[in-house]
Amino acid sequence: MLYDGLRISTTHRRAARSACALAALSLLIGAPLAVAPASPAAAQARPTNLADLVDQVADAVVNISATQTVEDKDVAPDLPKGTPFDEMFEEFFKNHGINPQPRARRAQSLGSGFVIDPSGIVITNNHVVGDANDILVIFTDGRKLKATVIGKDPKVDVAVLKVESDKPLKTVKFGDSDKMRVGDGVMAVGNPFGLGETVTAGIVSARNRNIDSGPYDDFLQTDASINKGNSGGPLFNLQGEVIGINTAILSPSGGSIGIGFATPSATVEPVIDQLKEFHETRRGWLGVRIQPVDDTIADSLNLGTARGALIAGVDEKGPAKPAGLMAGDVIVKFDGKEVKESRDLPRLVASMPVGKQVEVVVIRNGKEVTKTVTLGRLEDGEKKTALATENDDALKLDAVTKALGMEFSALSQEARKTFKIKDGVKGVIVTSVSPGSAAAERGLRPGDVIEEVNHQAVEHPGDVAKAIDSAKTDAKKPALLLVSNGEGEVRFVAVPVD
Repeated sequence: MLYDGLRISTTHRRAARSACALAALSLLIGAPLAVAPASPAAAQARPTNLADLVDQVADAVVNISATQTVEDKDVAPDLPKGTPFDEMFEEFFKNHGINPQPRARRAQSLGSGFVIDPSGIVITNNHVVGDANDILVIFTDGRKLKATVIGKDPKVDVAVLKVESDKPLKTVKFGDSDKMRVGDGVMAVGNPFGLGETVTAGIVSARNRNIDSGPYDDFLQTDASINKGNSGGPLFNLQGEVIGINTAILSPSGGSIGIGFATPSATVEPVIDQLKEFHETRRGWLGVRIQPVDDTIADSLNLGTARGALIAGVDEKGPAKPAGLMAGDVIVKFDGKEVKESRDLPRLVASMPVGKQVEVVVIRNGKEVTKTVTLGRLEDGEKKTALATENDDALKLDAVTKALGMEFSALSQEARKTFKIKDGVKGVIVTSVSPGSAAAERGLRPGDVIEEVNHQAVEHPGDVAKAIDSAKTDAKKPALLLVSNGEGEVRFVAVPVD
């Protein structure tokens, strides 16, 4: 996965070491050792006198070995069955002693984990266990216990395992990651590069990091040395509480350069509870499609400053629809918590129990409006089919209209075929965009469909021209267009009318 020139490497794909040594965001699975000297400044920042803390928690931290049986591709050429070549290839393989059938091989990954229940509940990263056939949990006393997967969640990269032990296991407990401040001391324990249990220390370098690894990114950043193989291991506060699960690093080589990321305990604890109880996640669901609010959109909606999450669309079968939420609303508070930017909202909604009634504060037409929504279940929403499409054969071809550096025409069947527009999409199609125009600078292009202008639905090119002429009465405000692509995915685009 590319992210601003960085790359993500996963369990079964080692990070390539290129000549230009691009920085890499790496999941912390075991890999060949690469040693680099620590800087004096980093050494000075690390907490000291941690021996008692290590004695307190070390026995609850485990190594995890996950093995998956995978099949290599067929040796035989990939040809349709029943061809005249079948017998020829069978005879060739037989004469040369080759078995053309798929061959199984075993792929292994190493990671870390920790025990949270004396009965044998172990926590690690989802990417450590993946689709493994066999999982071994290795304790500090050398015991190796087979583990079964109780549940796992790729969205926050956590897995809950269960081992059977003839005696109670040493455990650690979660702390409150929300109380951690930048500069607080932390300690990481894990299995870097398969070396065995290793302790490192540092501080919380930053909070609320988004590295584009999932929909709920909210990482703690630390300079405690964590490497491949630390995945799934705990990040402790100085009271011996787990305030994060070590998950990823930023590195040019796969080794630590003092930039590591841990999923906060506040994010993973509710998920772990659900996986333990239901063996699956049960996240809250609002049923809206959102987009970020930039300065131009904030100006067009009288928000003052860019904030909140702009509703670009409402699921017809989701909880938001009967609650009265609408496209164009900007959600600024959810269940009493401020929504500073759009990425805050999915995390807040997902953390809520299914069926809970929550108050949602939106900005609509420059005023605050409060709605009460009964949350649905996200997993049910994801299984729903796309919104029912409707044929609209009644649309007639209008004369081409020009505005804002674009040309529009009616959404005829011929236009739908030319631009591959689904039948359920309604509005006016953009047939051309002038290079260098404000519309072009904002990403509009031929094939886009304008559904609304300043919250007014448009069906014919003339409707767009009239709506834009009306917008020109307030020269300071741009025209707010609701734009759909051919698949029906919508977004708001603010275009100056000057």
